[in-house]
Amino acid sequence: MKNPHLQLMVHGKNIGKSELDFSQKSNLGIRLDSIQKLKNPNYLFLNFTIGANVKPGKIVFSLILGPTINIISIPLNQPVPGKGIKYARGINSTDFIYLLMPDRFSNGDPTNDHYANMRDTVADRTNPLARHGGDLQGIINHIDYFQQMGVTALWLTPVIENDMPLEKEPNGWLSGYHGYWFTDHYEIDKRFGGKEAYLKLVKAAHARGLKIIQDAVYNHIGAAHWIMDDPPSEDWINRWPAYQGTNHREQAVFDIHGSEKDKEVMEAGWFVPHLPDLNLRNPFLATYLIQQAIWMTQEFQLDGWRVDTYKYCDPVFMNNLNAALEKEFPLITAFGEATVNTVAAGAYFCRNNLNVSWKSNLTGILDFPVCYAMLEAMKKNHGWTDGVNRLYTTLAEDMLYQNPMNNCIFLDNHDMDRFYSVVGEDWSSFKMGIGLLLTERGVPHLYYGTEILMKNFKNPSDAMVREDFPGGFEGDPQNKFLPSGRTDSENLAFNYVSKLANFRKTSSAIGNGALMQYIPSKGVYVYFRYDKHQTILCALNSDTVSANLNFEDFSERTKGFETATDIITGASYPASEKMIIPARSITILELKKR
Repeated sequence: MKNPHLQLMVHGKNIGKSELDFSQKSNLGIRLDSIQKLKNPNYLFLNFTIGANVKPGKIVFSLILGPTINIISIPLNQPVPGKGIKYARGINSTDFIYLLMPDRFSNGDPTNDHYANMRDTVADRTNPLARHGGDLQGIINHIDYFQQMGVTALWLTPVIENDMPLEKEPNGWLSGYHGYWFTDHYEIDKRFGGKEAYLKLVKAAHARGLKIIQDAVYNHIGAAHWIMDDPPSEDWINRWPAYQGTNHREQAVFDIHGSEKDKEVMEAGWFVPHLPDLNLRNPFLATYLIQQAIWMTQEFQLDGWRVDTYKYCDPVFMNNLNAALEKEFPLITAFGEATVNTVAAGAYFCRNNLNVSWKSNLTGILDFPVCYAMLEAMKKNHGWTDGVNRLYTTLAEDMLYQNPMNNCIFLDNHDMDRFYSVVGEDWSSFKMGIGLLLTERGVPHLYYGTEILMKNFKNPSDAMVREDFPGGFEGDPQNKFLPSGRTDSENLAFNYVSKLANFRKTSSAIGNGALMQYIPSKGVYVYFRYDKHQTILCALNSDTVSANLNFEDFSERTKGFETATDIITGASYPASEKMIIPARSITILELKKR
């Protein structure tokens, strides 16, 4: 690998008191640079340099503690070929991401639902807060479904081991079904099928052209993580005299008028008592996490990363992590979850054009400002900064990003009220939202079930927007993976998503083209996606009355074109005349020359 340095952490009773026997003769080309011991005698850190000509094999050494000799053998594996081509390809604006929760999507192997030796042994679909039994084999079983929909990448909520007990939260005893309570960074949760199932999924997805995005958490761990049982040093965790929760205010991180106290609470405060906050400034912990990210990318042939709770993490650590991944995998990309309300705040956490003292090197963010603006654009009321004008204004501030096309756009996710409920289960609003999602700039992601009109609010808990996909579990009365199991309206929704997403796959203008938008007028928002090969005109009418679209009003982009073909219906119109944009609708046209 490009970085020849490797740090091994050895953990065992009094292992730090051992004598090391490292033979250069049996480890040709491998240099032991240093041995580091901490106050905790149960740890030993060994720093090696792996020579450029070292062949696949093993690092072998002995640790001698009194009469006990521990012979340790660490494998050096042959790198998986094809990075940047077969895997580690990165996620870009030509992709369409499908976000799913493995536990709630489909149960392909009921034999892994229960393990008596894990802290949470329950799989109970009648309890919204419990595990339900979905797994990686269930995802494999529905690859045809993803391809039919036009999806090009799968983002799974975390698959790393969550061997946590049930935890008391305001709405009851919650399991770690969602995956964000890590207990061992080097294990895939066996209730999802373990490492073998994850490798099988990646292989099956790649064989069908689908990319895999892994969800990472660096801000915290689960309280049952082995680190908490015997920490290498107390400063691996951000500790306070008494429990201190984060203030959740990202402004404290970049506010030039802000206080160090607020910034410390933001970054080092805990989310909840059962999620210890990691001190990412600790160099041993930082190396451990960076090496783990590189190992996982290589071992499981990942294409990209989504980083949870990005804005709470130490920024220097995150830049170092991003740089280390890109050094080994030049095309790898990452989206940071920075739940912010302003474009400036979002830009701060990724590559930007801001004049600030610290510069992020993150590829892009999960674009919450655009999400909120798209939802606002579907409202019937429109004003100077309301309705469609909020979307126009938000996108007008793209100048703050180095490349806004790298941002991930969405209508909802596993932490938000479901999109179909937010728009009042209104079919017109649904189509407008999907139309915006799949034609605006950036990388779109769809939350599982949106394509079949799954609905709900986070009341009384997040579990209400994380319900099982109908048909993914044995005994489900309807199988909504199939047209025959869906209602007429659900089929209309799925077909609309599929039609537009599959068009998007072949559209150079939407995939890589520029965006030009016009100031909205009377609730009508017109924008173009275009390149030298193709021009797409999108007109969203958020008003309750129909509107005329005069092509001449947009001659900067329409000049020279003779026909306009509706992407959904296939109907063609002269591009030199007016056409009607129905009330509460989005019209997507491909402009053509005869």
